[in-house]
Amino acid sequence: MNTSELLDLVKIKTIIGAVPLAITGIQMDSRKIKNGNCFICIQGSRMDGHEFAEEAIRRGASLVIAERKETVSESACFVLVKDSVKVMGRFVQHFYGYPSSKLTTFGVTGTNGKTTVSHMIYSLLEAAGRKSAASGTLGFQMDSINVPTQNTTSDIISSTEMMQQAIDNGCEAMIFETSSHGITSGRMWGLTMDIAIFTNLTRDHLDFHKTMEHYGYAKGLLFAQLGQDVSKSKYAVLNSDDPWSEAFSKMTPFETITYGLSEQSDFWAEQINYKENGTGFLLHSPEGVHAVSTSFIGEFNVYNTLAAIAALYAYGLDISKMLSCISRIAPVAGRMEKLAYPEGPVVYIDYSHTPDAIEKAISSLLPFRKGRLIALIGSGNFRDRGKRPIMAEKASVADYVVITTNNPGKEPPASILHDFEKGMQHGRYICIEDRAEAVRHAIRQAEEGDIILLTDKGHEDTMLIGSRYYPYSDKEVVLEQLNVQERADGRT
Repeated sequence: MNTSELLDLVKIKTIIGAVPLAITGIQMDSRKIKNGNCFICIQGSRMDGHEFAEEAIRRGASLVIAERKETVSESACFVLVKDSVKVMGRFVQHFYGYPSSKLTTFGVTGTNGKTTVSHMIYSLLEAAGRKSAASGTLGFQMDSINVPTQNTTSDIISSTEMMQQAIDNGCEAMIFETSSHGITSGRMWGLTMDIAIFTNLTRDHLDFHKTMEHYGYAKGLLFAQLGQDVSKSKYAVLNSDDPWSEAFSKMTPFETITYGLSEQSDFWAEQINYKENGTGFLLHSPEGVHAVSTSFIGEFNVYNTLAAIAALYAYGLDISKMLSCISRIAPVAGRMEKLAYPEGPVVYIDYSHTPDAIEKAISSLLPFRKGRLIALIGSGNFRDRGKRPIMAEKASVADYVVITTNNPGKEPPASILHDFEKGMQHGRYICIEDRAEAVRHAIRQAEEGDIILLTDKGHEDTMLIGSRYYPYSDKEVVLEQLNVQERADGRT
């Protein structure tokens, strides 16, 4: 692309050196630089891209966008700007031809439920013959492609590249999980959202946001960023049972579609029948009353189902056609994922890592226990330490609690366990620093008819210890231990 065409997008800038005629690509990671690329220096929470400008130039960068110049290299042109993140958003979109304008885009935000709602929307679109792609906690998904991503909300370059790949493969829609970190750090800048969905807001990430007000404001930015051009059809899909929805509705001029369990909502559920392997309910909608059957368990998944249906109604899908497919959608890996073996306990692996999510996960399982409910909780790496006692308080509803770590990082495991102990409401618990041993212990304690809930880890397949990630999976440990016990019981 012609370099001057890009630079004309920025009014206030200082150019140092000869401007190259064209650039061959845009990167913020110096390791990905190819000859003739533009390198954009981004100041992150852990690393400063300015420190890697020289490396980028050695790898072939001919243009460097920065907020300050720290190298004396004369082999590349430096352009100093006020805000590299904003410039990157504009440059990347222009370079790729504004791909979000060529897709219908869904943005799903909230403390809990983002992954499940995104999964439901993606699956229902595919079932309706509407080819789509999705990006979030589980990676980039399209057709048989499933590529891991570093964050729930990817950086703007990665997201734009994914959108372009979706367009090249004939997709007409793309779903993004949008985290509060991603929104406030500018990872969404330049992406045009068409349908913004809010699941709920409960305590999480206060190590980053400090207060619930700031956390709520961060989520609300998704709705404010729908823009002001009312000549376009855009929608805010809001959980009317969450008090934050009223504030979010006021942040956008576009139509609000609500869902919940009260008849004041546009989409609402009644006569809910919770079963061990799924849930049924009556759906009230603008198109009448419908019977719904899903393989998802718990009240929180009723909300997730309503959110997906309301979002796709805004998109234009027929409700009856959606409901004819919804019973065939399987739950997401690591989201109330059920594992069991004959005459043994039932194990559920769930990503619940907030007090609210743990409370809801436990309450969804209590009606089906024939014996005890054993809950495992964990946390680590100094993440929102204040929520740990509250998580333990919610977990205390279980008959037995195993307290352990998850991604301890550089935080002392004993400190993590101590934080949890402060919230325990009974003495029927044990602290085990090593998570794999904690999982084995929970299974060894269980008998036939017991239910085990493993929280916080979900689908993750690594463990952060110190500054390194090591292979680790709750599911693999569970299956290994169940197999050991099955052999010990004399079955093959």
